[in-house]
Amino acid sequence: MKVNLKRYGLYLVRWQLSTPILAGVGIVLASMGALTAAIVANLIGGLIFFWVDRFIFTSETLDAQWEVKENICCVDCGKTTRGYRLVRTQTYDRSDDPEPEFRCEECSIKKSDELKRKGRNH
Repeated sequence: MKVNLKRYGLYLVRWQLSTPILAGVGIVLASMGALTAAIVANLIGGLIFFWVDRFIFTSETLDAQWEVKENICCVDCGKTTRGYRLVRTQTYDRSDDPEPEFRCEECSIKKSDELKRKGRNH
């Protein structure tokens, strides 16, 4: 399983930020009893952090953006098939490329592995 380290890092930060918020709610509601305070604090946490988690795990800004097209001619091997091209990452943007280069799945994987070996994790 591949892990998107940006997403994972943000999730860990979010997890740490939830502690003081939920502890504060627990302290304020402590007079209601520990169990009730814990239930209410967790409900409030769910109301808040559902939206934060949703952003972390679904946001396109945290992930590489790819374009997929049918019936392309692979720039590397010449095969006519479904093609892939990396459009945008945090440090790479070819969204306005007038002549985009598509690769078949096999060549796209090879190219991604080559970039990773060179230290460019797109």
